[in-house]
Amino acid sequence: MKTIDLSIKIGFCQIEELSEEERKLVEVAIQATKNSYSPYSHFAVGAALLLENGDVVMGANQENAAYPSGLCAERSAIFAAQSTQPEQPITTLAIAARNGGGLMREPIVPCGSCRQVVLEIEDRYKRPVRVLLYGTDGVYVVNTIKDLLPLQFVGESMK
Repeated sequence: MKTIDLSIKIGFCQIEELSEEERKLVEVAIQATKNSYSPYSHFAVGAALLLENGDVVMGANQENAAYPSGLCAERSAIFAAQSTQPEQPITTLAIAARNGGGLMREPIVPCGSCRQVVLEIEDRYKRPVRVLLYGTDGVYVVNTIKDLLPLQFVGESMK
């Protein structure tokens, strides 16, 4: 058996080091945490998408007593954008979270389902989606979701 070596590089910076456009997007994601409906986990996640035309779409996690009926912030934003502006590629996704103690110090990462949905967006538009993962201690900067999902399953995989 041979071994396959997979490696990724993720940037880490302070929010002040981001471009003005990216800082504003992170601020929208932080604001979106206040739109979370999370009475069960008390873990509020906000997402903000930048579309190619400059529009910003916000999403927040939505929980339900029947747990599978909830939806993550990332997917709520992506599905809203795709429902209203399907011709617009997503260029950047910012994510922030808070719990009872306030904004998270360490950046959180998207769940596997959200990673797969972002991968489908990258595949659909044939371009990477830059991902900004905010924490009060700093921001992870990921240039493509493929860095968080190194082995991919897309439509082409079924042919």
